[in-house]
Amino acid sequence: MGAYLLRRLGYMLVTLLVIATATFFLMKMLPGTPFNNDRLNDQQLANMNAKYGLDQPVAIQYLKYMSNLVQGDLGDSYKYVGRSVTEVISERIGPSALIGFQALIVGTLVGLALGVTSALRHNSLLDYTSVTLAVLGMSIPSFIFAALLQYYVGLKWGLLPPALWKGYEYTILPTLALSVTVIATVARFIRTEMLDVINQDYVMTAQAKGLNQRKVIIRHVLRNALIPVVTMLGPLAVNIMTGTLVIEKIFSVPGLGEQFSLSVIVNDYSVIMGITLFYSFLFIFMVFIVDILYGLLDPRINLRGGSQKG
Repeated sequence: MGAYLLRRLGYMLVTLLVIATATFFLMKMLPGTPFNNDRLNDQQLANMNAKYGLDQPVAIQYLKYMSNLVQGDLGDSYKYVGRSVTEVISERIGPSALIGFQALIVGTLVGLALGVTSALRHNSLLDYTSVTLAVLGMSIPSFIFAALLQYYVGLKWGLLPPALWKGYEYTILPTLALSVTVIATVARFIRTEMLDVINQDYVMTAQAKGLNQRKVIIRHVLRNALIPVVTMLGPLAVNIMTGTLVIEKIFSVPGLGEQFSLSVIVNDYSVIMGITLFYSFLFIFMVFIVDILYGLLDPRINLRGGSQKG
């Protein structure tokens, strides 16, 4: 187990370094500079570039950035003078984490309930309705649902605040908009897997022995059907991360998504890099957690080196 964790940690570090390298050079391809200000004359612009090392060759800038990065230094923001990237991220992570976590929890729980009910009522009106809703949820972008929720629930009906960030009630609409895709994905996967597991021999044997139907569903059907769903948690978490980039803009949520969009507009290189690496770390960490959960749910998976052989 220890060797497995160390190996995965090494993979994570190498992946982050590759992402940092790719992002750095892609960022340099953005038009303009962080100091696109008509009020700065040529001398002032040259001084600013020299202050932040932007007048040096790109290769030198890259080596300096990577040297600071391995020491845990993400650099200073070009837009917010005197503030580090770490400070900018720490101030913005709260709203993004809150709506993202809520969307993942709400989406998973509602999706599980919908998928289980649909599988147990196979070929019923409820099943057809659930499948239709799942297809719509996966086909329509989250920002469409965000706009609909904002207009009808927020503006037309006045049930919840349509935008801004002044209290917990302001988190509900962004959470619902982000959770739609999660609900649809989990519901579709859990329905498909449960229908497959229900027809397995060991389930029929358990039913033939007279076991309580609820115990059969929970212990045998649902547990095995959850294994593929768990593998989807990583991609679902990433969908939520990337979804916040637009959702936060629509609902004026002062989170990382809004900050990232603003940083791209003003070419705040260091903040772009910092947020990209932060999102990348979360994704890699989620994949790692999914691997651990996969091994716990399925005893046949051996974390030391693959599947156990009977």
